[in-house]
Amino acid sequence: MKKYGLIIVTMVFFLIVNTSYFWEGSLGFVAFPFFFLLILIYLALGILLIKHLFLAFKEKFNNKLRLLSSVFLLFVLTTTFLKPNGLIDFSKLEAYDVLVAEREGAANCLTTLKLKDDFSFKERVVCFGVTETTGKYHIKNDTVYFDNVNKGRHYGEYYSFGIIRPSKFSKDGKRFDFVRYKSLSDTVGYEIWIVKNEMNKLDHKKSNH
Repeated sequence: MKKYGLIIVTMVFFLIVNTSYFWEGSLGFVAFPFFFLLILIYLALGILLIKHLFLAFKEKFNNKLRLLSSVFLLFVLTTTFLKPNGLIDFSKLEAYDVLVAEREGAANCLTTLKLKDDFSFKERVVCFGVTETTGKYHIKNDTVYFDNVNKGRHYGEYYSFGIIRPSKFSKDGKRFDFVRYKSLSDTVGYEIWIVKNEMNKLDHKKSNH
């Protein structure tokens, strides 16, 4: 087992990187330290690759296990460099995005909200960590109401509803915000800037939802 240790470690690293879609949103503030650890492991594996290639050259490539380890290491390191989020983009397997809105806050914190055509939503916040909030939504008149909210590591009360309105940050009348409110008594709201709006594609579904 010990002689296959490098292959096992490399395989575990490969699986962690390529399944990040499923677990990174649940790490919260632990995400950044964990990603930093992955970077250190990546660099360590890179050093080991150089070492094994050097030894393989000295051995005139007669050590089959070393050759196997080196080839596998080279594959994992190369694919991780080219596809740091994994070889498969699992987000493409989700329902279609009919509305995407985002906002960058202090310290480059980024909030991204996606409303799907199956009436589910996902909010992803990258700010000293990664958190995801998911749930369902329904539309009544011009208001989007959030239902069955799974806050994950999101702290505090989540928004109850949101509306689309012309952006107060733009005077041309062509840009829109999605403004979310926590309750009917919330008169301030929180704007996120719409970067994609195809809510009209839901019109044929509303009557059946």
